[in-house]
Amino acid sequence: MPHLFDPLSLRGVELGNRIAVSPMCQYSCVDGFPTDWHFVHLGSRAVGGAGLVLTEAAAVVPEGRISPQDLGIWSDEHIEPFVRITRFVHEQGSVAGVQLAHAGRKASTYRPLEKKPGTIPTAEGGWQPVAPSPVAFDQTYAIPEALSEDGIRAVVRRFAEAAERAQQAGFRVVEIHAAHGYLLHQFLSPFSNKRTDQYGGSLENRTRLVREVAAAVREKWPERFPLLVRISATDWAEGGWDIEQSLELVRQLRPLGVDLIDCSSGGSVPNARMPIGPGYQTPFAERLRRETGVATGAVGMITSPAQADHIIRTGQADLVLLARELLRDPYWPLRAARELGQKSPWPGQYLRAAPEGSPARSATFL
Repeated sequence: MPHLFDPLSLRGVELGNRIAVSPMCQYSCVDGFPTDWHFVHLGSRAVGGAGLVLTEAAAVVPEGRISPQDLGIWSDEHIEPFVRITRFVHEQGSVAGVQLAHAGRKASTYRPLEKKPGTIPTAEGGWQPVAPSPVAFDQTYAIPEALSEDGIRAVVRRFAEAAERAQQAGFRVVEIHAAHGYLLHQFLSPFSNKRTDQYGGSLENRTRLVREVAAAVREKWPERFPLLVRISATDWAEGGWDIEQSLELVRQLRPLGVDLIDCSSGGSVPNARMPIGPGYQTPFAERLRRETGVATGAVGMITSPAQADHIIRTGQADLVLLARELLRDPYWPLRAARELGQKSPWPGQYLRAAPEGSPARSATFL
C-alpha cells in the first residue's frame, strides 16, 4: 500500500505527496479578488510541502458568496490576480487547485470575526439568497428565493464558465463544492429541498443538479486535469442526506469524469449531533472508496503525521486534507516527513534549517 509521501497521480497531474491544503475561508477579499493575503496564505503552504493547495470556496456568481469578503471567480477580471498565486505554488513543486462554490441560502452572511449570526440585510450591503426552496437555514437567516428552472440552468452555466477561468488562471485541479449546506448540498438534502419538479423529491431528482454541474464543468475542464467533488456524506440527522445516498451519488458521478471525492459531512441543519473526534469522518472516505472504486480524500481532525500516514497505508483514503492543523503550522508536511522517516524536499532558501540529508527543491542556497 502507498504511504503519505508517495506521489498520487490523478489523470495527467501528479501530486508529490498525499497531503492537501483543505479549502479555508479567509474573509479577506473585496469584490471577490484574491489579495496579497491569499498569495502569502496559499504560497506558504506550498513552500511548506503540501502536494495540493486548494483555495477557499470561490463563488461562481457574486450572490454565491458566503460573505461579502469571500473569494470569487465569476468574471474574467478575476483571472489575472490568481495567475501570480498559481505560478508561485507550482514553482514550489505543489499543485494549485480551486474550489468552485455557491452558498445558496447560506449566502450574504457576516464574516465570523464580526460575531453576528445570520444574513446581512440588504440595507447593510447584503443581498437576496437563493435556494432550491424558500426554507431558511435557521431563524437568523433570510428566507431564500426558490430558483426557477431557468435560474438552475444559469447556475450550471456559471460553474462551467468558472472552470474555464480556472484553467486560464493556471489551476490544475478543480473541486466542486457540494457540501456543508451550500447550494448543491441544499438540492441533495430533503431538509432544504422541498421541490416537486425534476429537481426535487426522488434521489434521482435531488442529485440532478450536482450531476449537471459535474458534467458541465468536466466538458470545459481539460481532460488531462482532475475534477474533485466535495460532499457531505451525511447530514447527521434522521431523515436527511446520508451515506447510502452518498454512495449512489458517487456511482452517478464516476462516469461523468469525477476523479476524487472529498469526504466531509454536516452543514445542512443547525445543531446536528456530530460525534466529533480525531478522524471522525474518515470512515465515510473508506466506505465510499471501497464500494464505488472512486478515489477519496479524508478530512476532519487529522492532526498527527502518524494518523495521516495510517489513513493512507490502510487504504481508508487516497489523500488527506488538512485545514486547522495547516493554519497552526504551514510547514506540517516537512515536519511530518521527518517524523515518519520519509523524504520531502526542503526549499533551498530554508536548507540551513533542514534536517541533515533533506533534499532541497532548488540548488539555490541563500
